[in-house]
Amino acid sequence: MLSILYEILYRPLFNLLVFLYNTVSFSNIGIAIIILTVLIKLAFLSMSKKAIVSQKSLQDLQPKIKELQAKHKGNKEEQAKALMALYKENKVNPMSGCLPLLIQLPILIALYQVLLKGFNPESLSALYSFVSNPGTINPMFFGLLSLAVPSKILAVLAGLAQFWQAKMMAPKKNLPGAPKSSDEYVSQAMSKQMMYFLPVFTILISWKLPAGLALYWVVTTLFTIVQQYAIMRPVRTNK
Repeated sequence: MLSILYEILYRPLFNLLVFLYNTVSFSNIGIAIIILTVLIKLAFLSMSKKAIVSQKSLQDLQPKIKELQAKHKGNKEEQAKALMALYKENKVNPMSGCLPLLIQLPILIALYQVLLKGFNPESLSALYSFVSNPGTINPMFFGLLSLAVPSKILAVLAGLAQFWQAKMMAPKKNLPGAPKSSDEYVSQAMSKQMMYFLPVFTILISWKLPAGLALYWVVTTLFTIVQQYAIMRPVRTNK
């Protein structure tokens, strides 16, 4: 199984990274990582768009969802049926936001291995015959930052970008004076915890790993933020 993943995920990603390093990035591994990240995001552009639209639609349905939960408070079975009917009527799949993440997870793991091991000269033995062997990969990003070692600056930037993205998609607060159920209090508390937990977790992980991984995380998060803004703006403008 590992050998299959190595051949269909790790080697293609690693070879593409080295190819970009040899050609369009002017032997700058930082630029190569940025271009590779954008290419991966573009490959999943359609799927990510559907997930963002579905997540936004689910947020817009929250008032109706709360009404149904209150209406069928004592009957979980009827509540579930009513919610499924509501989702079907509005063509919303509550699980669609998780699907892109599950599909991309193996690629993210492979990319993690690429950026973790790619700076070692021994890794270059995995190159295809048609990809030139650069001999060594210079880990310096514009001569200022080594992407082969941890960077506290990039770690913090990755966490801030994660917070910005989570803030954009956070559910809107109730109007002043509007009553809240216990479920709403729990939901808002969990949402707030995740908004702060994920950025902190990102910083802690990036703090000890090679800065190339943190750079990837910054770029992929910023790309997602731009994508979210482009999708959400027309919706807000039309309201």
